[in-house]
Amino acid sequence: MTYVDDTRAKRNVAVLVAAQAFLGSQITMMFVVAGLAGQQLTPYACLATLPISLIVFGSMTTAPWLSNVMQRFGRRTGFILGALGGLAGAAIGVWALSIDSFWLFLAGSYMTGIYMSAQGFYRFAAADTASDAFRPKAISYVMAGGLLSAIIGPQVVGYVTAGTADATVARYIPIYWVAMGFNLMGMVLFLFLDIPKPAPPSATEGAGRSRSELLRDPRIAVAVICAAVSYALMNLVMTSTPLAVVGCGFTEPDAANVVTVHVLAMFAPSFFTGHLISRFGVEWIMGLGLAILGVAGVIALQGVDLANFYWALFFLGLGWNFGFIGATTMLAGAHSTQERGRMQGVNDLIVFGGVTLASLASGGLMNCAGGDPVEGWAAVNIAMVPFLVLAGGSLIWLVMRKRAIAV
Repeated sequence: MTYVDDTRAKRNVAVLVAAQAFLGSQITMMFVVAGLAGQQLTPYACLATLPISLIVFGSMTTAPWLSNVMQRFGRRTGFILGALGGLAGAAIGVWALSIDSFWLFLAGSYMTGIYMSAQGFYRFAAADTASDAFRPKAISYVMAGGLLSAIIGPQVVGYVTAGTADATVARYIPIYWVAMGFNLMGMVLFLFLDIPKPAPPSATEGAGRSRSELLRDPRIAVAVICAAVSYALMNLVMTSTPLAVVGCGFTEPDAANVVTVHVLAMFAPSFFTGHLISRFGVEWIMGLGLAILGVAGVIALQGVDLANFYWALFFLGLGWNFGFIGATTMLAGAHSTQERGRMQGVNDLIVFGGVTLASLASGGLMNCAGGDPVEGWAAVNIAMVPFLVLAGGSLIWLVMRKRAIAV
């Protein structure tokens, strides 16, 4: 058996885990407070979650060009650009909250989306220097770095808002100062990243397939669909969660704790998701993830007790983990190095395009689809059904196609 040295890959994974933990905390913080702050800043309740939508829209529109930057100049350059975007977004957020400007708050949210786009490439960067055997584990370990972000981010929110007598949006300003510090920390971390820039294609290798050719590959198409559905549905429900928890009579620290459980469930399984993929196959783990997302919706529809929120968001995070990491692993093994920049960019464009639409729909469903928060919360969870059918159907088709070819 040939020995493969994954020392470099393991070092890069360690850097990316730290980045996921600390820089990733700003996303969990903002997903807790941005909708609540937006609800106070805008006179239109249906636009309460628009700041979150702008974060995701920023990620979607950044992904293609940031992927090309990484293809040309390397991962380190792209990740530092992402941290600069996060730093600018948090600084604009401080300014917007201090003057009660909804539109300026949206601008800061868009800039934060540049960071979120860069964070989305951490999982691919983990695979760049890893062997075939270590690749699914490397991706899983980097995703597991979100465990600390699950604890740090929402707990910062809970600490800042607990017991405060200030009812204005200015109470959220310290959260954005913390986010600025995390981005500065990230810029230092990325100096230790050791991922070579992709070599230009040789005459014999060529540039690989075009974007349209890549998307016509059945394995790539299904991976993109399942990644987009897993992420979009997770975002659809999570975006409305703080509004639903507070709207049903609980406190902002309660909402932060529910989000903490959710993000823990998103990332804690990553310690063994890669092993499960290696043992049972990526298709089975993706299918399990989609099924668990359905379980989350069923639990949410059973009532609005605090326990229902905890359990629904726990299963929402777990289902996302299996579905999204599985889809990422499938995609990473379905294209060549020369195709990496264009495929990963178009993948994240599609994925975060779906997430943007989901976050936009989330506020409308939550605040405008029913007469009260209970009915709005039910509408959010019922909306998951057709998309789970789409992703599940595409995955079943791929498995059946694979078996037919093998016969």
